[in-house]
Amino acid sequence: MQSLGKENHSSVSEFILLGFSSESQVRMALFTFFLILYFITILGNGLIITLIYLDTHLHTPMYFFLSILSLVDVSYVTTTVPQMLVNLVYPRRTISWGACVAQMFIFLILGIAECVLYAIMAYDRYMAICYPLHYTLLMSRPICIKMVTVCWLISIAGALIYTVFTMRLPYCGPHKINHFFCEVPAVLKLACADTSLNDQLDFILGFILLLIPLSFILVSYVCIFVSILSIRSPQGRLKSFSTCASHITVVTMFYGPAMIMYMRPGSWYDPERDKKLALFYNVVSAFLNPIIYSLRNKDVKRAFLKAIGQRGTAQ
Repeated sequence: MQSLGKENHSSVSEFILLGFSSESQVRMALFTFFLILYFITILGNGLIITLIYLDTHLHTPMYFFLSILSLVDVSYVTTTVPQMLVNLVYPRRTISWGACVAQMFIFLILGIAECVLYAIMAYDRYMAICYPLHYTLLMSRPICIKMVTVCWLISIAGALIYTVFTMRLPYCGPHKINHFFCEVPAVLKLACADTSLNDQLDFILGFILLLIPLSFILVSYVCIFVSILSIRSPQGRLKSFSTCASHITVVTMFYGPAMIMYMRPGSWYDPERDKKLALFYNVVSAFLNPIIYSLRNKDVKRAFLKAIGQRGTAQ
């Protein structure tokens, strides 16, 4: 990546992130709103990680993957939101070429990790519901760690391909990115070269990193629903459905906007729509994940009440 930096540094050394609005009152209102949203997101996901770590009853594969998801969400929003908040306060809104590359690379790693992690979590639910007697053996701690390791390896490889093929292009001006962070489609619009190869690559990578995990999730849930329908007890069916409902909700929120962003033709580029989509699968999704999982999950609520009770007793 250093060679890429030297090659492009002579033409463009920094970019300007246009963000949302140039009106000072609107910027301050957005600053306040996103600061509160960011704080709640960090607090909510941090609370889930802490509860899962402290409560031994939550030391299961499902909650292990949930803690990794919360960690990814915290890192995900931290990659983009602080930069956006600074740009809302300081009107210069510049980001260096190197910082833009780093932000793009880290954002892609975390985004791809979230895609793969959702598929892993669907597989975990499939094993728990369809093969309950063999679940502890098939989803042992070493196997779960291997799954997460493979998830990160896929994420790093995919992010590296995206970033290298995007930033290898010449950027000779203009240098204004019509976005609130350095996202691939927005940066590509500034390239002084033909980006048709990048469009094809984005579609292929989108198919591999988005559609394949999504297909895996759909197949897993078809098998899960067939298995649930065979349960005679209505309470048993309801309990099995409730464990899957939260996951289905967050998958829908994340995959829809992400697929529109990374699998559509370059000619369909719309900066205002893209900024809203990015907000949804980056900021809003990370904000809602802990709320959805905690409100619909009795184990998490029990662990929270237990932690509060122990603290109250200690005082």
